[in-house]
Amino acid sequence: MNVLQLINLGSKELKSKKILSHKLDTEVILSKVLDKRREEILVDFDKTVSLENINIFKGLIERRSLKEPIAYILKEKEFWSKIFEVNKNTLVPRPETELMVDKLTKIYKNKNISILDVGTGSGCILISLLSELKFSRGIGIDISSKALFIAKNNAKKHKINNNLKFINRCFTNYFTKKFDLIVSNPPYILTKEIKNLQEDVKKYEPKIALDGGNDGLDVIKKLIYKAKDILKFNGLLALEIGNKQFRKVSNILVKRNFKIEYLIKDYNNNIRCLITRKIR
Repeated sequence: MNVLQLINLGSKELKSKKILSHKLDTEVILSKVLDKRREEILVDFDKTVSLENINIFKGLIERRSLKEPIAYILKEKEFWSKIFEVNKNTLVPRPETELMVDKLTKIYKNKNISILDVGTGSGCILISLLSELKFSRGIGIDISSKALFIAKNNAKKHKINNNLKFINRCFTNYFTKKFDLIVSNPPYILTKEIKNLQEDVKKYEPKIALDGGNDGLDVIKKLIYKAKDILKFNGLLALEIGNKQFRKVSNILVKRNFKIEYLIKDYNNNIRCLITRKIR
């Protein structure tokens, strides 16, 4: 079989499973199998593919047909123009999170700050920030040792080793130092809404990184209260929130003496991230 025949075969299979991105996913999977850029395989569409690669390709298409995220199948995801290793122990990085990184790099450009990344997962937020903020240093914490293994791999890959470390711990534990910036993409999905998520999310992504409790705010509330104690004066807390959580979260922030300085909306025009300042 040649490249075009495999693309048609895979696309047809994924389309039958109601996967909207069936053609793109097929092309991306095949390019991974052939170790070539997607543009290259589309040019060489009549090139014969080895039987070994055909079998590998079919196996990956089968996984995608079961709604496994394409990032887990490829074991990587692009974020901030970098390729990050991911697996079932880490959330798949979202484009909306890049908006928060973009804003923070502009706020702290050419500054020397200390950063705490709570629930670091793959480490994509912290590593991306430190790749831009060359004079800064950071700590990424997570209660999942398996996620931290991936984060450490990503730090080595992107040569961000000297100014950061990853620690297996909960953010509610005692800290001996204070930070200029705390960032987090915490779990904020209501427990009762987990079942309504897209199948590739609810079936494959780590529930511990999704489930925010009955009101979706279990972790967010604890994080805001802890941030008040471990942020330096005038420090910033940047966190992602769920759809329709802005009012409740902003009320909690005000009560804890935080001032909301920036609102970041996602591509659907929903408020997705708050950047707030500790005022006293």
